[in-house]
Amino acid sequence: MSKEDIRQTVTDYILEQFLPGESPAALQETTPLISGGILNSIATMKLVSFLEDNYRIEFKANEINADYLEDIARITNIVAEKLGKK
Repeated sequence: MSKEDIRQTVTDYILEQFLPGESPAALQETTPLISGGILNSIATMKLVSFLEDNYRIEFKANEINADYLEDIARITNIVAEKLGKK
């Protein structure tokens, strides 16, 4: 699985779960998700749960914040890193 595959899966999930009906063009790789109000604390936990289940990875408590999950680019990078695809 490439970083592009991860990016697309994450983008599709966010659009489907948190931005239903929104144009895919409205969600860019650098769109702020947490500070932009797209992800609140419950939505962030849902996203983390999806990532852990889908990719069979584990997030540490200190990784569940905007430093790691603020945008699709950061999410893609941490998932790829956890999968060993630097």
